[in-house]
This record gives sequence, C-alpha cells and structure tokens, in this order.
Amino acid sequence: MEKFTKLTGIAAPMPLVNIDTDMIIPKQFLKTIQRSGLGKNLFDEMRYDREGNEIADFVLNQPAYRKAEILVAGDNFGCGSSREHAPWALLDFGIRCVISTSFADIFFNNCFKNGILPIVLPQDAIDVLMEDARKGGNARMTVDLESQTVSTSDGVSFGFDVDPFRKHCLMNGLDDIGLTLEKVASIDAFETKAATQRPWL
Repeated sequence: MEKFTKLTGIAAPMPLVNIDTDMIIPKQFLKTIQRSGLGKNLFDEMRYDREGNEIADFVLNQPAYRKAEILVAGDNFGCGSSREHAPWALLDFGIRCVISTSFADIFFNNCFKNGILPIVLPQDAIDVLMEDARKGGNARMTVDLESQTVSTSDGVSFGFDVDPFRKHCLMNGLDDIGLTLEKVASIDAFETKAATQRPWL
C-alpha cells in the first residue's frame, strides 16, 4: 500500500449528500477481484450517458478536475452496501483523500485499508473547503497527515482527528498484510519452535 504523508493536489467539489457505494461503483462492475481498472467506472452513471459518452457538466469530466486527488463531499459519503470496490475505484482514479461531515462506517474503515484518508470535519469547515475546491485546477489543497491539517489554496487551515493506529498504518503504507509482515521474525521463530516441539505436525 502506498504511504500517505502529505498530499497537495486538486480538490473536486461534490456537494451531494448520501453518495452511496452504488453511485461510486455500480453493481455491474463488481465481478472483478482486481483492484486496478475500476477508475474508469468511478461514478459511472453520473459520468456517462447511456451511449457511453461523457456528461460534460459532471465534475470529474471537467478539465479542471480530471486529475483531482481530493474529494470534498456532502454528508454521509459511502453509505449503502459494504462493497470494497468503492475505495478501489476511487484510488484507481487517483483519489487519495475524501473530506466530508460524515461517512458510513464500513466505507470509512475500507478507505484506511486501501490507502485513502477519509477526513471528518464540521459543516462550516466543509463550506470553506468546498468553495476553495470550486476555484478549479489552479487551486491546490494540502492534506498533511502528520500534523493532521487540511489547508486551502490561500492558507486557511483546519485540524482533523484520526485514530493513531490508522495514522501509523497510512503513514507507513501498511495494509493488513503489511502489518502481518512486520511480525515475520516472531512468526518464523514460533514456527521453528513449534516444528521442534511437535515434529509430527
């Protein structure tokens, strides 16, 4: 998993509330178990018409936001079913951080496990960040995980809370497998001892 320490990038404004996981990645794209390749179908039903043509006024189709790395979203982001494909699609598109007033619990947890930082801030802070995001590609928002701050393009900063263990995992690029591999010496020692004590196993 890629480390997340400090990100400065384009933020896309998405003020819709209750963006569910089916909107993020519709059910017809859930057949794969590959984490790559889903970015092209992110927000598929909002990005494309029935003929597969881009809908010009959807935010991620606009030239200023095609390389967005941050989403500033409305309340209750990631609600609905518990599909892990939702953070996979966001990450494959290039989104590394989503900022909202609240998230659905399972989606929130899945983000951390896939290298995406979900940030919860009060509505007044979201309003400022949303307005900054509307400035387009010339504005850059900065998310600093170490200092736990989000800063607008003109320097207005907001602090956010994050669980210390999850912060450690993101900053060190540790998913569940990576966490296990941190204990590989202890695992090897246990297996060696077990083989000596119980050679019949």
